Amino acid sequence: MLVYIGAGLVALGLAVGVAALASGSSGPTGVAKSLSLIEGVVGDRSAVKSELGSRDRLLLPLMARMQGLASALSPAGTGDRLARMLDRAGNPSPWTPESILGTKGSALIVGILLGLLYGGLSLTGVLLALVAGALLFFLPDLLLHNLALKRQEETSKGLAEALDMLSVCVQAGQGFDAALMQVARNVDGPISGEFARVLSEIQIGKSRGEAFVGMGERVALPEVKNFTSALTQADRLGLPIGTVLREQTATMRLVRRQKADEKAQKVTVKIMIPLLLCLFPALFIVIIGPGALSMMKAFAGM
Repeated sequence: MLVYIGAGLVALGLAVGVAALASGSSGPTGVAKSLSLIEGVVGDRSAVKSELGSRDRLLLPLMARMQGLASALSPAGTGDRLARMLDRAGNPSPWTPESILGTKGSALIVGILLGLLYGGLSLTGVLLALVAGALLFFLPDLLLHNLALKRQEETSKGLAEALDMLSVCVQAGQGFDAALMQVARNVDGPISGEFARVLSEIQIGKSRGEAFVGMGERVALPEVKNFTSALTQADRLGLPIGTVLREQTATMRLVRRQKADEKAQKVTVKIMIPLLLCLFPALFIVIIGPGALSMMKAFAGM
């Protein structure tokens, strides 16, 4: 009996030793193990929550849930639509499609809570909550659209000057890419950023036509689309860039003059509103007021 017990203990010890050797040989040891520990990246799940900042513990998970809520309530393709709107708005640094979706979800919750606090738990309160939530939900889209419109207007103002400089640089003997660099450095406004992006896309491997087609999609202006289409056709057909730029510059000056005339013609219509609301009532009081008082006194004496 003792012999059997001893044999069993020996077998158990051998099994434990073999298992320890197998587990120890499965991973790196020595210097390799130390290097793997140094190179290992500590993620949010492997780190203790108390060691993370308040932004990582509270704000980021909350924004992720709000982003999921906004994505569930939005139609398919909302992310691509927001990305296109951000391109038209100039891609402001703190804004991304994910952050906009998170803001929309947070605004929806805030609008519902404000409506319920103002109207109470009644039918009126529920209707106010739904209306306020819907308005705040679409408010980031409206702000982004307004920012894109302002940027397009600024781009339209600086396009003629940029084309003038581009045409002069090309006619002076510079290459087209070097002329684009000069415009990007010396012209103010969003148009310089667009030309800089076109040049960067060309340098990373895109063709010139594809880069200018992308510029035409980002800047939704008729004159920009005509300019990019002309350059794309010239690049495909092998036409001289200087001639195309000269024609586009003359066309752009004509378009700019026509826009100035259009705005001047609109002034006479727009000025009628302040005249009717502010100036005419004061004139009526000054002119008709004394006569009205005299008529009142005359009728009172009768």
